[in-house]
Amino acid sequence: MDVSADRTTFKRHSSLSTLVAHFFGILAVILMLIWLLHYREGIEYGSDNPLKVLNVHPFLMYCGFLFLVGQAMMTYKTAYASHQVQKMVHGGLHLIGLVLGIVGISAAFRFHDKLNLKDMVSLHSWIGLTTFILLGLQWLAGAFTFLAPQSSSGTRARMMPWHVLGGRALLYMGIVAALTGLMQRATMLGQSTNAESRLINFTGLAILLFGVSVDFSVALGRYN
Repeated sequence: MDVSADRTTFKRHSSLSTLVAHFFGILAVILMLIWLLHYREGIEYGSDNPLKVLNVHPFLMYCGFLFLVGQAMMTYKTAYASHQVQKMVHGGLHLIGLVLGIVGISAAFRFHDKLNLKDMVSLHSWIGLTTFILLGLQWLAGAFTFLAPQSSSGTRARMMPWHVLGGRALLYMGIVAALTGLMQRATMLGQSTNAESRLINFTGLAILLFGVSVDFSVALGRYN
């Protein structure tokens, strides 16, 4: 068996999966912006209109949090840079995504406060907040294990498979949270137009295919 040829094939397929992931990821961003800006009231965290505040939540939780998490995962295995640069960009993108995610989550709580609604009552909120907290813990564990100079190479080697597995699992949990969130929002809207309903569905499909492509890219990239 030609190991070099196999590595080249895996690298080519990983690069293709990365391109596909970028396509669906950016497509989902565009579709979500069209939905929130054209069909809904717009996006504004400090607005007196509760719906504008609520729109900050899906925008930042996907475009700010989930999209950047996917980019961070792909960067570590597919970016043409030194290993140290890959690690720093990987951790940095995750950190930016977490910060934007905090703002996105606070927007949902702000919306509930404005309308005197109860917090954390839906399946979407349970999955979403659990995913966010676990990913924050994953980031902290990764920072102490892979970025801290006092961490031994043996510890890093033992932790790496669990770090990768946890990241991939949390990616899919994030996708589930996003899709259940879109379903919940569509239910809240009730009798929306057929065009808006299709737009929400296509946005959900783009997010799903983005997640699957990211996972393929990461899985194939490990064989480079």
